[in-house]
Amino acid sequence: MNVNRDKPGARRAVFTPVDTLARVEAVVRRLGDAIDLGLLADGEQLPGETDLAAQLGVSTVTLREALMALRQRGLVTTRRGRGGGTFVTVPDGPAEDRLLARLCDWSTEELRDLADHWAAVSGAAARLAAQRTEPGDLQPLHRSLGELVDAEDSGARSRIFGRFHVELAAAAQSARLTREEVTLQTEVGALLRLVLCEDGHLKDMADRHRAVISAVHDGADDRARALAEQCVQASMARLIELRLGSGDGARGPCPKEGPDEQQSPSRKRRIGST
Repeated sequence: MNVNRDKPGARRAVFTPVDTLARVEAVVRRLGDAIDLGLLADGEQLPGETDLAAQLGVSTVTLREALMALRQRGLVTTRRGRGGGTFVTVPDGPAEDRLLARLCDWSTEELRDLADHWAAVSGAAARLAAQRTEPGDLQPLHRSLGELVDAEDSGARSRIFGRFHVELAAAAQSARLTREEVTLQTEVGALLRLVLCEDGHLKDMADRHRAVISAVHDGADDRARALAEQCVQASMARLIELRLGSGDGARGPCPKEGPDEQQSPSRKRRIGST
């Protein structure tokens, strides 16, 4: 089974411009998630600083700050001299521990906002797919569902989960919705490993995806929209539970948010600067 056949499209999204004011943080998250998802392989050389900065739409100064942060996290190494450059380094130890630490950098408010945005995009895609597709167009969705059920590790599960929603947007015959889904996967896809490692949640997601396909097949556009939205919201709700430290505790809770900590300090600076 090849769980990486969506990789070229997702890789392209890794190097699209960053569209947030907190650009250093955004670059760190974008590349860090790509490494944890396996889109960037251990030992792979990143583009040169000038090219990479241009692809991400940031200055070379911003890129260098982001690469410094990634080096401090052990996600990249830089070699000088001939044959040098910046190379991906996948750290030892469970990726879930690193992802939980990254989840703690999100506020619950931000996670809920992301959930609303993602649900709206996937819901619209499902509604349009139900209106526009023929039964034969649903084969990619059936394939991804089967691979999701069979996937044994959380990295594969998160890639397939994301690919399903990208394929749903493609079935809607909307280039904009498809691009938006790909962008969303670069933002949240790695974090989904934290919930898709749970077999119970995986089964629930497989059942929900199956129901979405059925509604799209039947042309039930309103039902397809509602089911797709519920699919996204259920996974994001589980992520928020983990963020609040109300999960099973196996990986340890995030620090609790106080009344003045709904947003991390870096994001407060970002919002204050707008």
